[in-house]
Amino acid sequence: MLPLNLQGVHFLLTYKCGLECDHCFVWGSPKAQGAFTLERIRRILTEAKKLGTVNFVSAEGGEPFLYYPILVHLVREAASLGFHVEVLSNCYWANSVEDAVEWLLPMAKAESVEFSFGSDLYHGETWETEEVRNALKAANKLKIKAGVIAVKDPFAQVPCPNQIEGVKVDPWELMFRGRAASKLTERASKKPWREFTKCPYEDFVNQKRVHIDPFGLVHVCQGISIGNAFQKPLSKIVEEYDPSKNPILEPLIRGGPAALVEKFNLPHDDTYADACHLCFAARLTLRNRFADILAPNQMYGETQ
Repeated sequence: MLPLNLQGVHFLLTYKCGLECDHCFVWGSPKAQGAFTLERIRRILTEAKKLGTVNFVSAEGGEPFLYYPILVHLVREAASLGFHVEVLSNCYWANSVEDAVEWLLPMAKAESVEFSFGSDLYHGETWETEEVRNALKAANKLKIKAGVIAVKDPFAQVPCPNQIEGVKVDPWELMFRGRAASKLTERASKKPWREFTKCPYEDFVNQKRVHIDPFGLVHVCQGISIGNAFQKPLSKIVEEYDPSKNPILEPLIRGGPAALVEKFNLPHDDTYADACHLCFAARLTLRNRFADILAPNQMYGETQ
């Protein structure tokens, strides 16, 4: 295998979130466990720098602002190492523009930092939440870059807006995995399972990013782990990465979720909402056989 040209490291700073959105594929909730420590953040950042190929770091969740002092340190330290930094949030903290300014100000001084705020029908009763509008106004006051992420709702009666507070909205496809696989598939249109012959979101052969969670697990797709960065250096995990020898990744590369089902002769329905839906269902069936790869429990709805 060629050396992995990893470009991005996404910190799942915590799985905890004040919301339990139906579309959430990491099963964020107030009951979720796990959060990064400063020492472990520094260890991962050092390893990411050591790789020499990583150019951006993302802070995600769950809701990363729930561990605000840790988030601020992550942003500042990542920026000081020369990484471009992105922070994702649902903006629960932006009760007013004045308040939002105070929350953003400690990170506004860091070099090359931008924010992405989630505003859609999964986070609120309308596409535009008041908290996101406040956060965008605050970002404008502070002259920091901010964008809006809206996950598409195929059942919505009102279309997603193109802009919120003059900021372009970036629409993301709804992926039917995690909580969405249990909450949203009943009404979704479906296709025959054999049609899902490719993963539409990850290139496991030329993997450009990984997500690292508060338990140290390194995910090439959320819920598919290739090692634990608290037990083995991230640079070593990247060096040893060979998806052709991974029992889950090999069929996904060869023929997508359909090949995963066929390889293990898994029970299945005739139709699924999308490739993620079929893949997630197959993984649920295989978890007892590959517990070290299909982890953690959090990604499969076991939050306690």
